[in-house]
Amino acid sequence: MSDEIYKKAAYIITKAGILPTPVNSTLIEILKTQLTEDELDFINAFRRKTSQTMDQLKKTSKLSEPQILSFVKRLAKKGFIFNQPNSEGVMVYRLMPLLMVGAFEYLYMKKIEHNEVEEKLAKMFSKYFEETRDFIQANYEQILPIFENMLPIDRTMPILNETIQGDQISLSVNKEIDVPEETIVPTQKVEKLIEKFDDITVGHCFCRHHRDLLGKPCKVTNLRENCFTFGKSARYVAEQGFGRLVSKEEALEIMKNSEDDGLIHKAFHPHSDITKTETSICNCCKDCCGTLEWWRMGIVALINSTNYLSQVDPDLCVGCGTCVEKCPVDAIKLNDSEKAEVNAEYCIGCGVCAHFCPENAISLLEGMRKVYVAPPRLR
Repeated sequence: MSDEIYKKAAYIITKAGILPTPVNSTLIEILKTQLTEDELDFINAFRRKTSQTMDQLKKTSKLSEPQILSFVKRLAKKGFIFNQPNSEGVMVYRLMPLLMVGAFEYLYMKKIEHNEVEEKLAKMFSKYFEETRDFIQANYEQILPIFENMLPIDRTMPILNETIQGDQISLSVNKEIDVPEETIVPTQKVEKLIEKFDDITVGHCFCRHHRDLLGKPCKVTNLRENCFTFGKSARYVAEQGFGRLVSKEEALEIMKNSEDDGLIHKAFHPHSDITKTETSICNCCKDCCGTLEWWRMGIVALINSTNYLSQVDPDLCVGCGTCVEKCPVDAIKLNDSEKAEVNAEYCIGCGVCAHFCPENAISLLEGMRKVYVAPPRLR
């Protein structure tokens, strides 16, 4: 089959995402492993509008409803079509991008066999990430305004320990950051977040799962099955076999285990609008997290919404360096006096530093803010 057919579909798929990514031979090879020729033709129906109702798809695809549903079923199983009703109860069919969040993430949320085929595909994705970095760096000045105008990709939900239990250190929260009165502060505690939903699924962390296939296992945690989706996203994930439905109790247990391993709760909202109900939450590590790794690689900016900022009490800090080691964004350094200092520009308010501080020297200042750090310029 001609590469031009795949190239045409590749442009449509990349346009469906928020991250500027190149259409190149590696992307085409990835799509060849995932899509058939007739599926490429169906994807062409989304070239002008990525979300469509059945009536709209009948016109753009020129197919019958049974034919459309057949393609939707196949592509949903591959993570390329999201098929769930909107708030009015109307079924909407949305073309997913390859990345952030799309086919790549859904592919590695499910259980993957460790074999030559899967390892080869994992290496292709890794190569494509490197080529995306080169593309971003080569067009840095033109792409930077895109990142500057983006809403936060994710929102930090901090580890909040309010009582001392055994050796667990309490976390104090101080309200010292001025924010406008009309600022809406979304759910901050994972317990409250879990309580909101009847439908909860858990799948594998796609970042760590992908690295496992590359032979680069996580150095921070052995946990894998701790990537959550909620509501209609959870129903989609369960229906397509990307994850499994869990109870609130099991979800909270997994969240607690993730906190104990120093992982960061990062929530995602529809269209990055934090006033809307969460769709998912990742439990991320410094070692493998895609958004953090891609930021360090120079692929994407660090764009985060948070309600907290770490603050170190120099009188209590003994300079042990635990917070420096644990901080996922390298926002803490030891100064010349061997005291921890926080770079407010980088701090995403996750509370991991305070959670592990043996001297209880770190508290969190409260106040909604946006963290933006441009991708490093590598050239």
